[in-house]
Amino acid sequence: MFSFTAKFVIMIFYIWVAALVAAFVIYCRQVYSRFSKYGVKNRTPIPLVGNMATTMLRLRHFVDIINNMYTDYPEERFVGNYEFVKPVIFIRDIELIKKITVKDFEHFLDHRTFVSEELDPLFGRNLFSLKGQEWKDMRSTLSPAFTSSKMKHMLPFIVEVGNQMVNSLKTKILKSKSKSIEIDVKDLSTRFANDVIASCAFGLRVDSHTDDNNEFYKMGYKASNFGFWQLMKFFLYASVPSLAKKMKMTLFSDDVADFFKHLVTSTMKDREAHNILRPDMIHLLMEAKKGRLTHDERSDKDADAGFATVEESTVGKKTTNRTWSDIDLVAQAALFFIAGFETVSTAMTFLLYELAVNPDVQEKLAQEISEHEKTSGGKFDYNSIQSMTYMDMCVSELLRLWPPAVASDRLCNKDYNLGKPNAKATEDYIMKKGEGLNIPVMAIHRDPEFFPDPLKFDPERFSDERKHEILPFTYLPFGLGPRNCIGSRFALCEVKVMVYQLLQHMKVEPSERTHIPIQLSTESFNLRMKGGHWLQLRARN
Repeated sequence: MFSFTAKFVIMIFYIWVAALVAAFVIYCRQVYSRFSKYGVKNRTPIPLVGNMATTMLRLRHFVDIINNMYTDYPEERFVGNYEFVKPVIFIRDIELIKKITVKDFEHFLDHRTFVSEELDPLFGRNLFSLKGQEWKDMRSTLSPAFTSSKMKHMLPFIVEVGNQMVNSLKTKILKSKSKSIEIDVKDLSTRFANDVIASCAFGLRVDSHTDDNNEFYKMGYKASNFGFWQLMKFFLYASVPSLAKKMKMTLFSDDVADFFKHLVTSTMKDREAHNILRPDMIHLLMEAKKGRLTHDERSDKDADAGFATVEESTVGKKTTNRTWSDIDLVAQAALFFIAGFETVSTAMTFLLYELAVNPDVQEKLAQEISEHEKTSGGKFDYNSIQSMTYMDMCVSELLRLWPPAVASDRLCNKDYNLGKPNAKATEDYIMKKGEGLNIPVMAIHRDPEFFPDPLKFDPERFSDERKHEILPFTYLPFGLGPRNCIGSRFALCEVKVMVYQLLQHMKVEPSERTHIPIQLSTESFNLRMKGGHWLQLRARN
């Protein structure tokens, strides 16, 4: 009797196991057949993991994965990728990118959800994360804060920070009893960017080159350093948001969130109480809350920030009367900090590397700086730095070869016909509401069809004689369409000021620890060089 009962239980167990396996197989076939039904090419997914195994095991940098997806399917208009169980489309066709970002923008108005607004309002309520009409209203509210006229007022703050950096470097060279020092230029550019944001956004005078561990720098580094686990949080929220919410995942730790909240709100209260006016981002946010920010009529005498600058669309130029809460304003300040801290410092780091390993380019740029100093009598303002042609060529080429935003994402708001993925496909692919797509910015920038000899750092691509050869929608370092980067002018200005002041006094050279060519570190989601960012700085005089 016992033997029969035991066999019966074992048989039931095996039946359940078989049923669960069968259900799992059916589920995986259903989930992972989204692309194959329509002839959309994609790599073979692993159950539940999808195409994320390489990223999770840190075998290759996320940039290399994106670039390989682009180059491995040259005949495709778009290809598929499974982020765990979520199908994501990678767009390769330039005309399709134009339609998605401009013509049919309303179908792809939003970014995908990467954090919970309820659990993490500091990130969930910022301009990047807001959706629909709320995003449009916030864009309209903030847009006047990023015009050329506003940047002019902030440039003296950037120059002051640059002077601090140069003085610190000169002191270190004197102490070294030689004419050069080896430094980590990522650390240098991060501290520069940190102090610029502290001054231009929060009205704080910080010198991170002499005060290594000031609180503002520590909190900024903690907030913007997206390592492996932050990357996994991003993908989990995008792929399985319900699970991420149940796990109460947040992007920022409580101490970082509390720091920004206290800093912004206390600064606003203090300025209101003492009638303090300083032309920085806190002031502009205060004006925005009162509805006093308006678009300036652009003067013909105003030079723009350069070739890479993106223009504001009609969405951002509309007026809005929406009232924003204090947490909404804190969220914008936090976003401004993170974007400025990480992306700008990354751009500066890779530009210094390229100048070091391309000494002919560096000397030509240094000569332009020297000539500018002579002809301007040392005058250094927004319009004068924008008049430096070769400077803009170098920065534009850096943003082509090493764009800090390596890809741009969009969320499909309503079903959309992408057309056929390739010439052999028999059916159009219909993106469903709630599905996401990526535009592989760096891969497009490195396509030899658009940029011959794409891995070469060649500023001449952006000369007056050649820049007309660049096809529209193949150069997109700050994104495209109404949802482009609102801070392009500020970022370009900041990079140019740092390079100007540094090359005015220093030569940048490879050191013994410089890795040539660059290999990207798989330890971080951000662009980081394997082996560190070591270069030699040598005093020019």
